[in-house]
Amino acid sequence: MEVTRSKVGAPEDFRSRQLKAQQMLRGDLLDKDLEEFVEERLLLTKFEDAQNWARKNSLFPLGFGLACCAIEMITVIGSPRNDLARFGAEAIRFTPRQADLIIISGRVSIKMAPVIRRIYEQMLEPKWVISMGACASSAGMFNNYALVAGVDKFLPVDVYVPGCPPRPEALIYGIMQLQDKIQGSPHQGWRERYRSAGTEEAQGDANVIANSEGAEGA
Repeated sequence: MEVTRSKVGAPEDFRSRQLKAQQMLRGDLLDKDLEEFVEERLLLTKFEDAQNWARKNSLFPLGFGLACCAIEMITVIGSPRNDLARFGAEAIRFTPRQADLIIISGRVSIKMAPVIRRIYEQMLEPKWVISMGACASSAGMFNNYALVAGVDKFLPVDVYVPGCPPRPEALIYGIMQLQDKIQGSPHQGWRERYRSAGTEEAQGDANVIANSEGAEGA
């Protein structure tokens, strides 16, 4: 991960901007000066773009872990070296009703799969899933009859993070990829295959199906 440092500007420039702002508030800026002042500070965008920008910078991960990958996830959340606060995702929630991101960190047993699915369905919409580590993505070295060979068999996964276990930097990169996905392509049509819409949406779909079946029977 590369960090670039650059100066904001000279103190004189900052002071001149302050003076211009004071003149604008007093009503001293007129005509061309006022137009230039407004054009320098005016930003036009679409509501959907602004909404996606807010979503990608305010992720609420669920405090949830399954196995050894959860230790690496905890390292990303609270350590001084790797801190998710820089990406606006440090507000860990321990209830699914206040979270919109679940990180599957560890192997998933067949008995645990319906529990995870229920937790996922209780999360806020829109919601996202990160599959962290080889065990969550493909059962890894624990590939036996008791484990689910990939959480994408019952959850719509947005980002896969490889490794056994992945380093904290890999998980941070995965979260950055998820942020790009939220900003660039927020449509979630792939959820239809998993029937993973929210409760209200699922009820609405059920009513539509029931009505269509009733119409066909009539």
